[in-house]
Amino acid sequence: MGATITGVRPNSIAREVGIAKGDELLRINGYPVTDLLVYRFYAAEANVMLHVRKANGEELIYEIEKDEDEDLGLDFAQELFDKTRRCRNRCQFCFVDQMPQGMRPTLYVKDDDFRLSFMYGNFITLTNLQEEDWDTIRRLHLSPLYISVHATDPETRKQLMTNPAAGDILKNLQRLADWGIAFHCQIVLCPGINDGPQLTQTVLDLAAFWPQARSVAIVPVGLTSYRQCLPKLETVSSSQAKDLTRQVHHWQQHFLKEYGTRFVFLADEFYLLAELPLPRYDDYEDFPQLENGVGLSAVFLQDFELAMKEAPTALARSRRFAIATSILGEKVLRQPVEKLRSIEELDISIHIIHNAFFGPGITVSGLIAGSDLIAALAGQSLGEALLIPAVCLKDEKHFLDDCSVDEAARRLGVPVIPVAGARELVERVTEPWPNQ
Repeated sequence: MGATITGVRPNSIAREVGIAKGDELLRINGYPVTDLLVYRFYAAEANVMLHVRKANGEELIYEIEKDEDEDLGLDFAQELFDKTRRCRNRCQFCFVDQMPQGMRPTLYVKDDDFRLSFMYGNFITLTNLQEEDWDTIRRLHLSPLYISVHATDPETRKQLMTNPAAGDILKNLQRLADWGIAFHCQIVLCPGINDGPQLTQTVLDLAAFWPQARSVAIVPVGLTSYRQCLPKLETVSSSQAKDLTRQVHHWQQHFLKEYGTRFVFLADEFYLLAELPLPRYDDYEDFPQLENGVGLSAVFLQDFELAMKEAPTALARSRRFAIATSILGEKVLRQPVEKLRSIEELDISIHIIHNAFFGPGITVSGLIAGSDLIAALAGQSLGEALLIPAVCLKDEKHFLDDCSVDEAARRLGVPVIPVAGARELVERVTEPWPNQ
């Protein structure tokens, strides 16, 4: 175990004591260097002892005295120096288990690593932690963490996650709370299993950990067409979504009065599915779970209104664009596109892309496949460019099904332009392009 040093900065402490690129850092202040978190935590101390293996195999100890937080000057290629902690659950709703065969191997990897939770907000289950991992969380005070709870009833959680170790969630959360570790929680709602009274109990149990429990997000289960040999689950219906929005609003009013925060939030999909107005921008407070799809629509609409204040009322020439989006995405875009059409000489059409790649149960824009985009729009008049949501790309050039943006553009006969956010949308359709 160790971390290969990929760079030593000029005029740094590490350079002065003789540490070089290609050396391997084995321990710092006596602790194995498993990741960048451990390194940064102890490297910030005034007295640092580095156990280094040189490129020729010789092992040396460097004892360094410096100012607290003074940088040592070492660079590494990645954040994790050992293997990523893998998931030990077989959750009934796991999206990885519902993907078609033949995709890139990395898409089938299920991480459940507490370090990635702290660094990037990845959700973890706390079911694969060894005592040394718990000790690292406590010692480095890794706060906040993002935790997939789903249910606090032990038997229900074990059922959902197909793991007998999953029932200790309340004990594990108490452990974090006792150390002053904050956490945000996620509930994937599976009708008939963890909704109704089970959901109420879960929310109340989590609220009892406030203020260490900072927020709870409820997101709907996503079901693809690839559930062979998996337990039967039901999607959330429109009527169930309506009932849930009323229930969550009631909880929010209670928690707002009790704690000064709404505490529990619904993913945007519930409001769109129920055909109900989205909450106001300010109702999401500091957007604690934006990356979980909670408040993304409110941010988009707010940014759109701000961008439209700077947009022209008329264009210098006639322009026409097409926008591709999902079933739920169209509901968010409907009114903004109407406002864009009020700009003289601007015409925009919206095209809903139904998801054949993952199945009709998938209605979000982030999972639009290139093959579905081509199949839906081939042969249609799309104007001077087709705008697509940037979130449906796994990188800047490819959709999840590995179809490239360039291939889609070639097949459709127009430029395909990824757009990230409302401001970029307004700018793309109103500002002259470089070759114009």
